[in-house]
Amino acid sequence: MDDRPTILVIDDEPANIEIVSAVLEDDYEICFALSAEQAIQVAHAARPDLILLDVVMPGMDGYQLCRIFKADPLLCDVPVIFATALGDDEAELRGLAVGAIDYVTKPIRPATLLRRVRNHVQMKRMRDQLTEQALRDPLTGLGNRRMLERRLQAELHRQAREGGLIAVLMLDIDHFKGFNDSYGHPEGDRCLQAVSASLAQCVRRSGDLCARYGGEEFACILPGTDLDGALSVAEAMRAGVQALGIAHRASQVAPVVTVSIGVASGRCDMGGDNGFWLTGADRMLYRSKLAGRNRVSGQAMTTEPDARGRSQCAPDGSHAPAPAPPPGGEARTG
Repeated sequence: MDDRPTILVIDDEPANIEIVSAVLEDDYEICFALSAEQAIQVAHAARPDLILLDVVMPGMDGYQLCRIFKADPLLCDVPVIFATALGDDEAELRGLAVGAIDYVTKPIRPATLLRRVRNHVQMKRMRDQLTEQALRDPLTGLGNRRMLERRLQAELHRQAREGGLIAVLMLDIDHFKGFNDSYGHPEGDRCLQAVSASLAQCVRRSGDLCARYGGEEFACILPGTDLDGALSVAEAMRAGVQALGIAHRASQVAPVVTVSIGVASGRCDMGGDNGFWLTGADRMLYRSKLAGRNRVSGQAMTTEPDARGRSQCAPDGSHAPAPAPPPGGEARTG
């Protein structure tokens, strides 16, 4: 698999794309688009590391397209370099004002283009590394709440464009305060690390995310997953944590550490924001706790217009919690 940085070249003249490709193809994976509309589709599919964008194009020009990229949660961090025959200061300032990071003029000077592309790709990768560190929970190594909220926003945006599904899980370690009181906070930290590792083993696809939401609470995002699929993952998580066999003498549920899980799943819509999905999953988590803990509860969601005609998500049904398992036993979804 080619792991070279990807450059998206957008120009309505194929000859210009060929020139740029000849300069960059030895070091970068090149994809291209001949129009703004095509560029939006290619950018979402390729997720480029840098965009080289022509200013003057028929229909939507480069300035308008750059604004769209910068407003898109999936593409807003991708650096944009404008390439144009317009060499005046006003054109350059306008490009920078709409979010471009640099400017090159036509005819392309190969050494200059190669140097600027290399510099900006390297800077983006450094920024990505720093961002990744800032979005990780230092104790568990999972994503933190900020990462989860960013990823959820981006996935809702993407899935809404594609009419796709998403599932959100909220998890809580049962009676964790009692665990800390009984065994001490160092043991509590080791428990959190062990539970985190177990949860992460159940989230294997590249688009999935498991994050520490805060304290003993975790959350997961499963793009493209229906309710049955999400319940299956949640049950694997529940069973996996119980199978760790971490002693918990303060638990009123089982002699070992267990988790309660809530699931919300359904089709995305532009009106379905982070708060709704997280609240839906949290509501199901609360149902699991009320029903005795150490179980999974889930709810399917559908999209309906509200009284003002705006899109929103509404409950479509629920997945009844399993009966309380015996100590050391397994719960069932159903």
